[in-house]
Amino acid sequence: MSACVPTPTTDPDSNRTERDPRPHSPPEGPRRRFPVSAADLSASIAVFLIALPLSLGIALATGAPLQAGLVAAAVGGLVAGRLGGSPLQVSGPAAGLTVVTADLIHQYGWRTTCAITIFAGLSQLGLAHLRVARSALAVSPAIVHGMLAGIGVTIAVAQLHIVLGGTPQSSVSANLGALPAQLAHVHPAAVSVSVLTLVLLLAWPRLPGPVGRQLRTIPAALVAVAGATAAAALAALSLPKVDLPSWRSHALAGMPDGPVLGLVAAVLTTTLVCSVQSLLGAVATDKLAAGRTDVRRSDLDRELSGQGAANVVSGVLGGLPIAGVAVRSTANVRAGATSRNSTMLHGVWVVGATLLLVPVLELIPLASLAALVMAVGVQMVSLHHIRTVTRHREVLVYAVTTLGVVALGVLEGVALGIAVAVGVALHRLTRTRITHDERDGVHHVHVRGQLTFLGVPRLSRALHQVPAGAAAVVELDGSFMDHAAYESLQDWQHAHHARGGSVEITGRAGTRIAEPASTSTGCRCRPWTPWRNHQCDTPTTPAARTPREEAAEGPSGHQLARGISAFQRNTAPLVRRELARLAREGQQPSQLFLTCADSRLVTSMITSSGPGDLFVVRNVGNLVPLPGEESGDDSVAAAIEYAVDVLKVRSITVCGHSGCGAMQALLKADPHGAQTPLKRWLRHGRPSLERATDKNRPWARLAGREPADAVEQLCLTNIIQQLEHLRAHDSVARALREGVLELHGMYFHVGEAQAYLLTEATPESGVFDQVTGSADPSDPTGTVLHDTRA
Repeated sequence: MSACVPTPTTDPDSNRTERDPRPHSPPEGPRRRFPVSAADLSASIAVFLIALPLSLGIALATGAPLQAGLVAAAVGGLVAGRLGGSPLQVSGPAAGLTVVTADLIHQYGWRTTCAITIFAGLSQLGLAHLRVARSALAVSPAIVHGMLAGIGVTIAVAQLHIVLGGTPQSSVSANLGALPAQLAHVHPAAVSVSVLTLVLLLAWPRLPGPVGRQLRTIPAALVAVAGATAAAALAALSLPKVDLPSWRSHALAGMPDGPVLGLVAAVLTTTLVCSVQSLLGAVATDKLAAGRTDVRRSDLDRELSGQGAANVVSGVLGGLPIAGVAVRSTANVRAGATSRNSTMLHGVWVVGATLLLVPVLELIPLASLAALVMAVGVQMVSLHHIRTVTRHREVLVYAVTTLGVVALGVLEGVALGIAVAVGVALHRLTRTRITHDERDGVHHVHVRGQLTFLGVPRLSRALHQVPAGAAAVVELDGSFMDHAAYESLQDWQHAHHARGGSVEITGRAGTRIAEPASTSTGCRCRPWTPWRNHQCDTPTTPAARTPREEAAEGPSGHQLARGISAFQRNTAPLVRRELARLAREGQQPSQLFLTCADSRLVTSMITSSGPGDLFVVRNVGNLVPLPGEESGDDSVAAAIEYAVDVLKVRSITVCGHSGCGAMQALLKADPHGAQTPLKRWLRHGRPSLERATDKNRPWARLAGREPADAVEQLCLTNIIQQLEHLRAHDSVARALREGVLELHGMYFHVGEAQAYLLTEATPESGVFDQVTGSADPSDPTGTVLHDTRA
């Protein structure tokens, strides 16, 4: 009976959010093939204005024909945008691919580089078919950030030569070696245009005031390049500018020419960088749009497939390699895009600019594009990432990867980073500090680090320093303990208990953990059994109980703390996201479930419901007092009114159960005895008792049989009577008249673990029949409860 709320799903081909159709909604008109919202349209323009100068700048940085950047931007928008699995991620020529592509062009030439791009795309399609996209996320973030930082350094050093008016060399070391000579022969015009570009790029997002807020909606990259271009034109500066040759002379892919092993390595490198950057970009885009319900999460395998198809098309058309681009994707999300239409439209605008704005594009100084790309390269060395890897003690992995990429190349740098990451992990796994000391008569054994079989000898030596019969605390300050270490600790704990000692095992910050301590008391509980009446053996002797247990325990105090600890450890991680959603959206239960306070009645278990599904009211005997000054009960009436009028529940269920203590008390009650709080409450059940003992009324039947005894008969009759009491409440009566509320009866047989539903066929006559099937006129009984096993 779990309440299922329809989940919004976004059509991958449109911005429309689809929900389950309402029963009385008017029929929809014919849908447009490519419906585009205003948000998608405005977002596509914003992304296009960023993509245009960056695509030209990245093509310049790689040494490829400048048109190749525009081709890649258009294909990334149209192909990857249409086929990819991340609706809001924008793909195109990426700065992270600049070093790889420049090296390929230098070694093999442009036509072979296009062929390598095609083969890399085919490799991505093969990986997507194998559904290994998630595996790429297993790469340490320190390696990924180090790779991007190394690429950023390489880009910035190379573009610095163009900014100064010179020509970049083929490697970082060569560029650094040639830098002093370049500084001695600075080209003033190129430097002035570059400086103006950088000033506008940095200052534009910081414009103050309301006017500045409006101006900041124009992308800073576009303003920087446009401003530098206008200044160069007005000053009539003599500078190298963008040169877009005729499309007729555009170079397309050719047959690969070079050593086989070198070409294979080139394909693997391009595939690795494209795939990892695109998949991590898709995950980052999901995080940016996490709070929005109109955007679905990324399908990483589909995203990898879409990126592969885009690279194949880009290579065939003579474009740069393609990957997901963080800057454009972030702009797309922040501009309010709702679907992949924004990404595809930005590709359309790039095609239009390529065909119609060639004279304008050819006014852009190369120095301005170089300054823009240099700024992007510097930003790839993120201080935030450096602080993060330092906090997680992975700065060595980050530094080695960065230096490896700068000095040796992307593939070699990543391989070095992986090797160092594995070495660091093994070092942490084997480096365990175990100390022993005594404070206030309690022996403390502190284990710092991961506890594996390699640390068992040292653990054993420390544990045997604890005298027999002493109180001991074992502090495990780590996140992993293998089987050998677990058994060693458990065996010592059993032996120490047997000699009259006490042991408490804690985790980080002194939080108590259940394993392996719980096994020492004879309890063989598992995480799914805390609700079971499993009769755990509890320590009864003072020597078997810790001081903390003796101080905190009533009879069940320790059990409560252990249950809370088990919830935080096992269940909370599974339900945290759903509870966070409910906290944001508020409760929207589908029904009010009124049942007995009996501890054996677990509503979520017998109804297969979860958080937010049921609005539950529990009391002794599942009673619904009649409204009125003398007999009414405000607590139950308030819950009914709140559920019906405020929460708008669609049904109310009254659930009784077998062996109900309240019904037994009703049968044995002395009307003339002392009026205790329990007896005063049970007066609301007297109409049920009168109904059950009325010889003119037929007994209820339970799945075709007579009730087992008078208690079961009263339990069944009480359900029917409380449903009548419900109808006397104004809010319920009004909702029933409006047809927006249903009433149900339910009986749970505890011993059989079987639920039965009560349905009313003819309210006037009070004849009840099974939930499924039709009423049987020959059946003389007045009440039948349906067996849900049917």
